[in-house]
Amino acid sequence: MMNITQVNAMSPKAFIEAFGDVAEHSPWVAREADASRPFANREALVKHFETAIRAANRDAQLALIRAHPDLATKARLTEDSTKEQAGAGLNALTAEEFARFTDLNARYKQRFGFPFIFAVKGATKHMILDSFEARVGNDEAVEFETALSQVCRIFRFRIEDRVSP
Repeated sequence: MMNITQVNAMSPKAFIEAFGDVAEHSPWVAREADASRPFANREALVKHFETAIRAANRDAQLALIRAHPDLATKARLTEDSTKEQAGAGLNALTAEEFARFTDLNARYKQRFGFPFIFAVKGATKHMILDSFEARVGNDEAVEFETALSQVCRIFRFRIEDRVSP
């Protein structure tokens, strides 16, 4: 784990290497955040990542959302996603639970055109399924904003795992 002084001392290339993956397959977010260094503290670092996402155009935001994997999928995941989903028990679903996730993933993507995003760290599979059921009926604009907020929670958790307070 590094501290904020070490983060601020990184070259831009090292910063991108260290944080380019916290926003799933979207190193552009780290590049944007890097332009705001030095950061006063870890919270400021997180806020600049969020600012980068919020300032992006809708196409870039949608691409970022679409870069996230379906939950409880058999697809190959990033190391962070694998650990996060396993921590929520998504790697040990019953056949019925897996079928429910598969159905909800398909319905959600058909309705919104992007995957269901949920920051699973600290959540249980039951909490995730309940949220999934509730959100699949949301208005598209509400769900797009919810997805962006969940992306921000995901990279917050990932930064908190890498940078001390």
